[in-house]
Amino acid sequence: MTRFVRWTALAAVSALLAAGCSGGSSDDGRSGLSWGSCKATAEGPAPSSDWQCATLKVPLDWSEPDGETIGLGLIRAKARGDKRVGSLLFNFGGPGASGVSMMPSYAPTASSLRERYDLVSWDPRGVGASEGVRCRGDKQIQAAESVDVSPDTPAEEKAYFEDAADFGEGCRKNAGKLMAHVSTADSARDMDRIREVLGDARMNYFGISYGTELGGTYAHLFPKKVGRMTLDAVVDPGADTVGHAENQARGFQRALNGYLKSTGQDPEEGTRKIAGLLRRIDARPLAAGTPGRKLTQTLAVTGIILPLYSRDSWPTLTSALEAAEQGDGSELLALADRYNERDPSGRYGTTTHSQRVISCLDDRQRPTVAETKRLLPRFEKISPVFGTFLGWDTAGWCHDWPEPGQHDTPEVNAPGAAPVLVVGNTGDPATPYEGARRMADELGKGVGVMLTWRGEGHGAYGSGSDCVDSTVNAYLLDGAVPKDGKVCS
Repeated sequence: MTRFVRWTALAAVSALLAAGCSGGSSDDGRSGLSWGSCKATAEGPAPSSDWQCATLKVPLDWSEPDGETIGLGLIRAKARGDKRVGSLLFNFGGPGASGVSMMPSYAPTASSLRERYDLVSWDPRGVGASEGVRCRGDKQIQAAESVDVSPDTPAEEKAYFEDAADFGEGCRKNAGKLMAHVSTADSARDMDRIREVLGDARMNYFGISYGTELGGTYAHLFPKKVGRMTLDAVVDPGADTVGHAENQARGFQRALNGYLKSTGQDPEEGTRKIAGLLRRIDARPLAAGTPGRKLTQTLAVTGIILPLYSRDSWPTLTSALEAAEQGDGSELLALADRYNERDPSGRYGTTTHSQRVISCLDDRQRPTVAETKRLLPRFEKISPVFGTFLGWDTAGWCHDWPEPGQHDTPEVNAPGAAPVLVVGNTGDPATPYEGARRMADELGKGVGVMLTWRGEGHGAYGSGSDCVDSTVNAYLLDGAVPKDGKVCS
């Protein structure tokens, strides 16, 4: 379980593309970067020849701009039309999602935007091609699957916090001095350097999930540089560590209720049934058809979460739950593996490693074990299925972390910035709708412009609403700012 459940979990259902920079460089005179063809990596094939990659050097420590540098991996596809606006920079969430990997697979969703924009993304510092962090090896990751992240006994509690401390120590050993310089504010400053080298006077940006917090932070730091900015699936900027966990417990329970209603079940009764299944799995993990592996309670919850990201995946959840009720954990385990970026050979992705390093540097709040235990009844009331896990996460996620956190909540107020389109989905499981309203308010009067979609799933753009898509496209392509409070059904 993770504090900010990442948008890229949706993409884990399909094969992830990965790209790097190879030969054949070119420079179009705008960017000042040497753009080359993108190469295949161990994670996947190279994208088509439409895509170019480059590496941008930025300061490791922005307080020492002439000091040591690190490289940021970038990817782009040039605009197709002859009325180019500029570059549109994407961040797909996490924190820890690889824009270099995700951008080509997201491009069909953004095809209308490519008529007037170069589609650009990057791996934020500490991610993938940008000094990516790996905190433990594949065998250690698999071994940690046996750790109960909602401990019921002193022994389980001890193992949980020892594992958390061990993870942090692994990050420290592997990340070194980078570990103190991967904050959201650091990445926002990187964004402004990207804007500068791309030759854009203002930042045109599309942020999804955690990418909305990054976008809000950029707007706060560089309000006069904000161009056309869209924030979709919005992280609540007013929520602290405990608040985020409560928001996610509430959001996933709402999504679960919606799923249960769609199958003709009473949400309260269906929730009790699933909670009972999880208790049985906790006592006796299920066979999962893979030698040496079983479906634990933690993996079962992870497997339930993944299909709640999209209504189209709800039938998959039905099948997996029915199989688990019959003693077969293989389908829920497969879903958990997709979420955890585990391939059939047992190799794991590192999104959660980067996510933890970034979020623990951002977040100053460190609830104690005693504080968390006092909070557990509240979490369980919010969600009998997800509450306990997310409650314990508040204490375990950054337990004994080697670096102190920087703030309780991010600063996103941006007086004087151009209008920012904030898109909220009433059925969003990972970033509940209330966060979008808070973001619009905190950006400031005349800056945050709210667009609501009464839908399901994580994110609104490209999710089936012509109203949402046309409104966002009109804003990004033509600068047409909708009326604040517009609702799409």
